[in-house]
Amino acid sequence: MALSILPTTHVLVVSIKSQRLYLLINGKLSQEYTVSTSKNPSSCVANSYGTPTGLHAIATMIGSEEPSGMVFEGRVPKKHFTKLTIQQQQSNLITSRIIRLRGLEHGVNLGDGYDTYKRYIYIHGTNHEERIGSRFSGGCIEMRNFDIIELFKQVSEKHLVWITTN
Repeated sequence: MALSILPTTHVLVVSIKSQRLYLLINGKLSQEYTVSTSKNPSSCVANSYGTPTGLHAIATMIGSEEPSGMVFEGRVPKKHFTKLTIQQQQSNLITSRIIRLRGLEHGVNLGDGYDTYKRYIYIHGTNHEERIGSRFSGGCIEMRNFDIIELFKQVSEKHLVWITTN
């Protein structure tokens, strides 16, 4: 089924296989980042904890004024991860910035049982940067804090995001 979606100047391409995120501007590679996707197999199904594939758009961007390492709970900034207890720091936290994704393919990553937006799938920072490059997330695309802050400044809502298993 063809989609009626206009191209955007900025496109993010996420390769689950290589654990890389590529920023294309006007069709040319601008930046390349190492990321981490889900420890489970990629999946668009609700409650699978897999990174969803297919065409997405940036729905919302959260945290533009927060310091690097700020922890978000329910998309609300709480405190810097170093201010948490050692036990709390063991969790894989959402830090620094949130780029929330919305699926654009009905029945694939949009709609009942498959909805990326309702699954709260983000591109975000993590307090476990040492794991970047290996598959360990609960479905999100995780980045080093410096990298997510840099990327956040270069993209905006409605820019396209293609997530592929290749």
